[in-house]
Amino acid sequence: MLVQRLELGPHQRILDLGCGWGELLLRSVAAAGEGTTGTGVDTDVEGLERGRALAADRGLDERVTFKNTESATWDEPAERVLCVGASHAWPSVAAALAALARLVVPGGRLLFGEGCWERPPTEAAAALFGDDVIALQDLVQHAVAAGWRVLHMSTASQREWDDFESTWRAGRQEWLVAHPDDERASEVRQVLDEQLHEYVNAYRGVLGFCYLVLTR
Repeated sequence: MLVQRLELGPHQRILDLGCGWGELLLRSVAAAGEGTTGTGVDTDVEGLERGRALAADRGLDERVTFKNTESATWDEPAERVLCVGASHAWPSVAAALAALARLVVPGGRLLFGEGCWERPPTEAAAALFGDDVIALQDLVQHAVAAGWRVLHMSTASQREWDDFESTWRAGRQEWLVAHPDDERASEVRQVLDEQLHEYVNAYRGVLGFCYLVLTR
């Protein structure tokens, strides 16, 4: 649905800043059609290599390139820009939204994804995340102040959050069950238990993730 909101089409340039292994970029280029090219920018070498392999597997290696560089230094604009969970490349969310405005050509669109407080944080949640997370209303205000028009706004559902939190720990949970007597098991168990406790007791239902489709 979010990709559809970008109104992708043939012969566009798509830029993904903080792309990881570029799954969203690859899907976007494939959906856009003939002549559309994509550039993924990140400093995660392993992620970039995985992205290149996926592009080759999907026949997109001649249309999608991956660059090992800092997102904040990129200066080549595009018709469609993706920046999901990567605002930390700039000093602040406000700085990211201002910088991204210079990378979207007139009439283009930006998909901006960012963690936010959907409700006032608990003391425990605020201690965990500090000033790295801002309120949803402040996020929208920063976008408007940077000259963006908000075409679409949505937030991750609680089911999506629960699935994300469970999935990113699942591999270690499975390993722990299979290797209870491993010398590393005690440390892994402690970390997993702490992470689960923090999620359930400190920020579940409080920390959200907002997606904005923006234009200027």
